[in-house]
Amino acid sequence: MEAISYKTVFANSKTVKKEWVLIDASNAIVGRLASQIAKILMGKHKPNYTPNVDCGDNVIVINAGKVRFTGKKWTDKIYLRHTGYPGGHRTRTPRQQAEINVNRILEHAVKGMLPKNRLGRRLFTNLRVYEGAEHPHHEQKPKKIELKY
Repeated sequence: MEAISYKTVFANSKTVKKEWVLIDASNAIVGRLASQIAKILMGKHKPNYTPNVDCGDNVIVINAGKVRFTGKKWTDKIYLRHTGYPGGHRTRTPRQQAEINVNRILEHAVKGMLPKNRLGRRLFTNLRVYEGAEHPHHEQKPKKIELKY
């Protein structure tokens, strides 16, 4: 009698097929959009997902300046950082951050949803965020996808 053998196939850097994906962030809620982007960056939408390999896609996000928050998070949410000096706590609201660099709002949300290790830092380099509708990655022929929030 012949035994049926089911072998688990693990992806590695040579067998992974990375694609370019274009996401329009206009009128999207930041946290819900960021969780979808993090899944695509990690490759969890692919059948050969392997947790210790960069098997996700490259993500281009356009219209990041048109994202929104629910509730009163524009004024009540606080981003914390520390300068490294005693008493160096600095705070900023999303409204203040948008005046400086609106792309950082979405980048900060996505980075917090990626693994906190070398692989997570590597995955974050596959994200490109642009404030307007234009991007310089036309040569990669990104496919536009519609996300459900």
